[in-house]
Amino acid sequence: MSIAAFPVSRVLPAVPYETLAEYVSAVGGGDGLRDARLVQREVVIEELEASGLRGRGGAGFPTGTKWRTVVSFESADLSTSMVVNAAEGEPGTWKDRAILLANPYAVLEGALIAARVVGARTITIATKRRFGEVVTRLHSAIDEVRAAGWLDDPDVGTIEVTVFEGPEEYLFGEETALLEVLDGRQPFPRIAPPWRRGVVEVVRGDHDVESGSGLSADVQFAVQSSDNEPPPVLVNNVETIANVAAIIAKGAEWFRSVGTAESPGTIVCTITGAVRKPSVIEAPMGTPLRRVIDEASGGVGLDRSLQCVLMGVSNAILTPDELDLPISYEAMRQRGSGLGSASFIVVDDSTHPAALAAGVSRFLAVESCGQCTACKQDGLRISDMLAEIVDGRGGAPDLHTIELRLATVADGARCSLATQHQVVVGSIVETFSAALHEQAQINSAPVAHYLVAELTALSGGIATIDETFAAKQPDWTHGGSDSGQAPAERLDEHRV
Repeated sequence: MSIAAFPVSRVLPAVPYETLAEYVSAVGGGDGLRDARLVQREVVIEELEASGLRGRGGAGFPTGTKWRTVVSFESADLSTSMVVNAAEGEPGTWKDRAILLANPYAVLEGALIAARVVGARTITIATKRRFGEVVTRLHSAIDEVRAAGWLDDPDVGTIEVTVFEGPEEYLFGEETALLEVLDGRQPFPRIAPPWRRGVVEVVRGDHDVESGSGLSADVQFAVQSSDNEPPPVLVNNVETIANVAAIIAKGAEWFRSVGTAESPGTIVCTITGAVRKPSVIEAPMGTPLRRVIDEASGGVGLDRSLQCVLMGVSNAILTPDELDLPISYEAMRQRGSGLGSASFIVVDDSTHPAALAAGVSRFLAVESCGQCTACKQDGLRISDMLAEIVDGRGGAPDLHTIELRLATVADGARCSLATQHQVVVGSIVETFSAALHEQAQINSAPVAHYLVAELTALSGGIATIDETFAAKQPDWTHGGSDSGQAPAERLDEHRV
């Protein structure tokens, strides 16, 4: 893959490392692992905390805090595990696959450091079976580090590293859903806390789940419960863990030499949509978004104007007057949006806002597992109403009806998907209310649909999205007719 030029390269090399030897020679690969094995784990955690490294896959949770929390769960009777979340499925995102193809060694080195710190004897890299090239690359890299002796920890013995090939569903990337899949279940988010593995839910008394789930009473009652203490697990995103080895080898001050005080370091961004050259780029935190879009991907195509930037399907859209915002957690938070996985889908004026809202809504409604009734049913209704507007059907619903559904779609939600539906679609409806209202009038001409789906390739300045998603049904089957059952019902997940 060709990586667009930018004045920084920490986890994503401009030229991929073909071998472990190249990684060692180019950036001192292995130094972080060596140093971590020479000190107490508290030293490593303190260095991570001092660095300010934050999770690079979602809300930006402090990495050092997460590691310290998992260590606090440690017990002689429990077996801690380490998991790398490589189940990349956010629309418009290619960063983790880019890192794994160009620099899998930094990911493995960081994971080995993490395993040592939290006392794990196993590392699982959880990716999707459809990521064939990534899976092949990982197996080859694991063989190399095994041959080099990296898996042999002098204190705990040999670390087992495996690659898990999971399902295609978007929710597979949600931390608790991913752990469910690793334990042989479906990718359905659970109420039981993260950083724990092996127990689905905590059930008390008369069908009363400890924290609100949105489940009906009979399903709540069927959820597995256990008096046993579940084992701890550390889950880190690919990009997050790829930063660890260099921080330990070079220090927190080095890591903070770029970025901002609250968002130190770099971030790997994916720029797709209506740009001249879709790209993956590593940029210092705090770089203005406009610069990233223009320098990495050449800006919007000729004879078109930028309408908005879709931040994957996780955060509120940004409008043209907001492109000088820095790419940092604090700047996006102050704006009322979020950085997420740094997926920037540029939308130009050839896309009708109703089609954009409908595309986002359909993706989230289809990918909802249906454990929470409002998420699935309100989500599908929002999607259907927006599709009616796009198709110019007579008597299309007014925006007030859609807004009422958006207000309830996240009621009782156990994960963030429903809130994403509320926030992202809500931001499009609010920003472009006049255009949507006009399109919703009787006898409006249909406008072109806009497919929102996962990227399946990004190479040579061409981004390819998963066209098969257009035929995915809300029950997670493909083609044919929808059964009318939510995935949680159809797959009978909660039978005991």
